[in-house]
Amino acid sequence: MRAAKVLLRDEWVGILWEEDREYVFSYRPNYATKSGAEPVSLTLPVQEASFRSPVLFPFFDGLVPEGWMLSIAEKSWKVNPRDRMGLLLVCCKDCIGAVSIEPMDNPQRDGER
Repeated sequence: MRAAKVLLRDEWVGILWEEDREYVFSYRPNYATKSGAEPVSLTLPVQEASFRSPVLFPFFDGLVPEGWMLSIAEKSWKVNPRDRMGLLLVCCKDCIGAVSIEPMDNPQRDGER
């Protein structure tokens, strides 16, 4: 299982992971109940329940580079361009905008959310 910390303005707000052929995104409980918590995307409003999708959520997929930047990522890190989660993990630590992604080596979903 691959997983990533989702940060909003350098605050760890959620976890994105692969599970049984689907993607799951969940806000951390302490963030979901925080007054004035901002969503990472309008399509992923702040809530306590997890979001599930058979494909990588469009918001996260949109963070993956395109064109010549994608070619560099494919060659440098030897990631298949169809492996969107893999590309997200290697390319999106320092994105333009408020959201960034950090790989998690040994996620303990229940303990770290």
